[in-house]
Amino acid sequence: MKALITGASSGIGADMARILSSKGYDLILVSRNKRKLDKIKKELKTDVQLITMDLASTFNCVKLYNKVKKEDIDVVINNAGFGIFGFFSETDMDKELDMIDTNIKAVHILTKLFLQDFKEKNKGYILNVASSAAFMPGPLMATYYATKGYVLRLTEAIYGELRQEGSNVYIGALCPGPVNTNFNNVAGVKFAVKSLDSYSVAEYAINKMFKGKNIIIPGVFMKLNIFFTRFIPRKTMLKIVYHIQKKKKI
Repeated sequence: MKALITGASSGIGADMARILSSKGYDLILVSRNKRKLDKIKKELKTDVQLITMDLASTFNCVKLYNKVKKEDIDVVINNAGFGIFGFFSETDMDKELDMIDTNIKAVHILTKLFLQDFKEKNKGYILNVASSAAFMPGPLMATYYATKGYVLRLTEAIYGELRQEGSNVYIGALCPGPVNTNFNNVAGVKFAVKSLDSYSVAEYAINKMFKGKNIIIPGVFMKLNIFFTRFIPRKTMLKIVYHIQKKKKI
């Protein structure tokens, strides 16, 4: 058994590596941070291959696939991603374009390429890490929220296609709320509500993935929050989210 995890050097990705290794999976871990990858590898007892790569590059995404396509991979977890905080008119456009490349294009490319292989074998798991942000607009983190909306809708659509085909291939989206990871430091925010533990989120996600759950939302609070947003007018939701986001500023 073998799993590929992007964004595996810290947070949810690193914890997923720990959990899958404990289940006997050999791992291919991908991140830009070699030092952190080396540190994670020392903790794991199964075979671990490290790939240091920036997935903001389309070329690198295809290069990664070509590098590992002959491996007998059972699980692909698209976890690499980051956020940026601030008014859309003021945030750095180059950083936002890198975020779109990482959060959207990398997920799109790797999902498509591995899905084709998995469909041919009629088995395999693809888990795309989205966010609770995917369910609503996000003033002050507009681009990040939009990227996660893309990941969720893409994943749902592919899930629908696979079901119509009667395929045994799984695809799902993990949509956590605030999680205690390095994401906060990169985005320059602090959460106004209590963050979930990264390991608990990773464990919950993997358990639900193996049970075939399409949309995975850890935590009762976030499940209820997403459910009730369906009944709130869009303009009211925009105001609520803006004030919540404003409190995140460090």
